[in-house]
Amino acid sequence: METDPCADQPPLSMFHIVLYEPEIPANTGNIIRLCANAGASLHLLKPLGFAMDDKKLRRAGLDYHEWVTVQTHDSLADFLAAVKPARLFALTTKGRQRVCDAAFQAGDALLFGPETRGLPPEVLAACGEPQCLYLPMQAESRSLNLSNTVAIVLYEAWRQMNFAGALVK
Repeated sequence: METDPCADQPPLSMFHIVLYEPEIPANTGNIIRLCANAGASLHLLKPLGFAMDDKKLRRAGLDYHEWVTVQTHDSLADFLAAVKPARLFALTTKGRQRVCDAAFQAGDALLFGPETRGLPPEVLAACGEPQCLYLPMQAESRSLNLSNTVAIVLYEAWRQMNFAGALVK
């Protein structure tokens, strides 16, 4: 009997969620659960503001850790070299293009900054202005919670792919 060499590997993800130096374990745990439910892989760029066995991370991610691929990388350059995403989009309040106006494709990577400071200017510059996206907010607002932002952006990207792979009801 022939065995499938890919049987023990997780399925390919439609999107890559990339957290640049995440600081709050509960946000990352929520994003683990989100990625499991939306079929995305999660990439964490060091340094992390918590240990991977943190109670808050486990509690927020519940038992979804087994349903999502989570990888850590030493840097954004290491992530790009290892994964080779189709394209990289940076999410920032400094972006000039709304998330809903971007045309996402399978294999895209969505990069989010740390909760307290966002993505550094040099990362945004390396991504290029057309790849820097923002979510519309009220004028007096500063930003949304990281896990909420990831959820909105991931579901918009997945919606554009007609929710490929989702349970049909």
